[in-house]
Amino acid sequence: MAAVTRVLGLDLANPVVVGSGLLTDQERNIRKLLTTGAGAVVTKTIHPNPPAGLDERIIRLPTGMINSTTYSKRSVSHWMDILRGLARDRLPVIASLHADTPAELAELAARAEAAGGRALELGISCLNEEDGLHDTPERVHAYTAAARAAVRVPFSVKLASGEGLHDRAFAAARAGADAVTISDTLPAAVVHPETGDLRLGGVFGYSGPGIKPLVLASLWQLRRTGFTLPVLASGGVQSGRDVHDYLRVGAVAAQVYTALHTDMYLTLARIVAETAGPDSTGRGAGPVTEAGRSERVRS
Repeated sequence: MAAVTRVLGLDLANPVVVGSGLLTDQERNIRKLLTTGAGAVVTKTIHPNPPAGLDERIIRLPTGMINSTTYSKRSVSHWMDILRGLARDRLPVIASLHADTPAELAELAARAEAAGGRALELGISCLNEEDGLHDTPERVHAYTAAARAAVRVPFSVKLASGEGLHDRAFAAARAGADAVTISDTLPAAVVHPETGDLRLGGVFGYSGPGIKPLVLASLWQLRRTGFTLPVLASGGVQSGRDVHDYLRVGAVAAQVYTALHTDMYLTLARIVAETAGPDSTGRGAGPVTEAGRSERVRS
């Protein structure tokens, strides 16, 4: 019998999860990513007031990319229709949500649950917005507690690696999170060679293989502090080896996104196949992982 990874109450055929982004902004992409082999897919972040007229751009780098994107431009009503259809088919989809205030996030989470959403990810640490650049344990606790009071379905809180991660992760746990996702994109900039100005007009989110060592260190250190909630790793996954590396330091699943901007479905199929095969130690993907249970953590 094939191993099953249980994440946020969902039974996943494998621990490879497609992360939130432009590639998961359409239902047809979500469904095809699942049929290609993804254990689960996280939607692009649904927001009740997405920025109008945003010029969503990316800069490709030798080791990843910087993006100036934020939330889906599609309406909440449009997304609720999509969630209802995905729920009817019992597909392992995690709805990514954010809002301008904890109260608005609570309302949005309740709507997603009512539409049949089976699992959520709170995308509250996007650094491409002002609050995300200055995340604090108090802010994390407020958003997490509001969502917990509004829904019964499991959810993960997505946090950026870096200074204060320990306090932010424990704040999410105390407020009722079922898991955390580490890491969101990290601050980065590129200088235009001719003008000397920052490309994209400022500091935006970097993702790709360059952040994998940082995220590995964050997970390892967090586990050493006694943090026991399930952790979904996110950052620089390009191969099955990367997935196994994250599992070794205590993650229950690994999200892949940036690598899929090249040959999306072929790249995903390769990573899933490599994850299922022997890793560098000659072992397979391992036994069933119970990642959906929530243990409340006291710092």
